[in-house]
Formats: sequence, structure tokens, C-alpha cells
Amino acid sequence: MTTSTIGLIAGLLLAIAAAAGGFAGFLIALVLGTAGYVIGGHYDGEVDLSAVFGKRGDRG
Repeated sequence: MTTSTIGLIAGLLLAIAAAAGGFAGFLIALVLGTAGYVIGGHYDGEVDLSAVFGKRGDRG
């Protein structure tokens, strides 16, 4: 199991714990699951977040 998959599962479990159902709960689960997958993918090297956030030295 890759780190991105573990991140996805962790994000979904946090969403289930945080949300008590309904459409708002679905949206929270979707956002947290996506965030967990992206962060896990970044640690695996599958996703490059520096393209989104840029390098710290580029600002200014």
C-alpha cells in the first residue's frame, strides 16, 4: 500500500469522524480525502506540490 493510499484512507476516516452526514458531510469527506491523497502522494514523489505553491525563495 502506497503512502498516498494510506493518506487517502486517513483523510476519509477523519472526515467520517468530523462529519455527521448530509451533503455538507459528503463535501468534507471529499475535501479531506483528496487532501490526504495529495499529501501522501507528495511524500511518495507522485505529486509535485512545489509547482502549486512555488519555492520559498521565489517570493519577494
